[in-house]
Amino acid sequence: MEISANRLDRSFYRYQEEFETKALDVLRSGWYVLGNEVKSFEAEFAHFVGAEYCVGVASGLDALWIAMRVLGIGPGDEVIVQGNTYIASVMGITINGAAPVFVEPDQYYNIDVEKIEEKITDKTKAILVVHLYGQASNMGPITELAKKYGLKLIEDCAQSHGACYDGKMTGTFGDIGCFSFYPSKNIGAFGDAGAVVTNDPQLAEDIRVFRNYGSEKRYYNKVVGANSRLDELQAGLLRVRLAHVSECVEEREKLCGRYLREIRNPRYILPEVRDKCTTVWHQFVIRTSEREDLIKYLSSRNIGTIIHYPIPPHLSEAYQYLGLKEGSLPIAEQYAEEVLSLPLYNGMTEEEQSYVINVLNEYR
Repeated sequence: MEISANRLDRSFYRYQEEFETKALDVLRSGWYVLGNEVKSFEAEFAHFVGAEYCVGVASGLDALWIAMRVLGIGPGDEVIVQGNTYIASVMGITINGAAPVFVEPDQYYNIDVEKIEEKITDKTKAILVVHLYGQASNMGPITELAKKYGLKLIEDCAQSHGACYDGKMTGTFGDIGCFSFYPSKNIGAFGDAGAVVTNDPQLAEDIRVFRNYGSEKRYYNKVVGANSRLDELQAGLLRVRLAHVSECVEEREKLCGRYLREIRNPRYILPEVRDKCTTVWHQFVIRTSEREDLIKYLSSRNIGTIIHYPIPPHLSEAYQYLGLKEGSLPIAEQYAEEVLSLPLYNGMTEEEQSYVINVLNEYR
């Protein structure tokens, strides 16, 4: 048996007729940019999240850097962010000329709230919260800190579509929530796509203008903007995904519940879910000090895995200029050396998961 780390085809075939019907409808409409599909998806996604406004953009990274640009974050500003995130989170900061200030993660792989306040300076402009691997962060105290110091609060929800803290969905706690709809996400497009959500009508309008060359009226440009528009085809296909998101999350919960119950090998540290928080299980991430040997062992038995992520941003070549050396974020660095994502995808069969579990338990 051969098990891939992820499979996108299974969820396509499950809803194949709906996807193909929607794609043909869009193609036959003759309208392919900023039309009714985008408007409808924006309204439906805002309702799903519990926000007043949603603005579709071209990617999750665009959502991040445009959000920060519109919030006025730029050179001389600092933005607090966790050290074990995907590098796109940090790029959203540095594209605007601001400086990332890294905070260690907690045992749930999200930002350690207890270590945020000590990083706040007179240059701090915002806190960027990343809901990593699908689990909501500890948003109560983070929201209080942002209010206490008058900081902007931005949420990177690229992996947490539908996850909640204390019954409230990620993306709705701060000034702006940023989403990616990359194909592997729980609500995935068939190409790059993203969105921002907000309850502020002016921020929504500013982003709507910025994404379209800085224009609110054709050929009349208010600002120097970007070309970052969610296209009609992706918006239409995302509407199909959104209609089935609950059943897809429930399926992942069952799969991950079984992993938690039946993986009994003490060589692994299994993921935990914080009280008051829910997870949509974007990834099922274990930790082990024997990662390279385990990867070879699983590969020899035709089981694929992925490392999310092998190099923390502060040690990447792209951010050498920050001057942060190995050892500056020991917890984030340890996680980078130990995390391993197990096979997880909608449409995974009981037989496939049984095989993965048995092989993992037999590892010695």
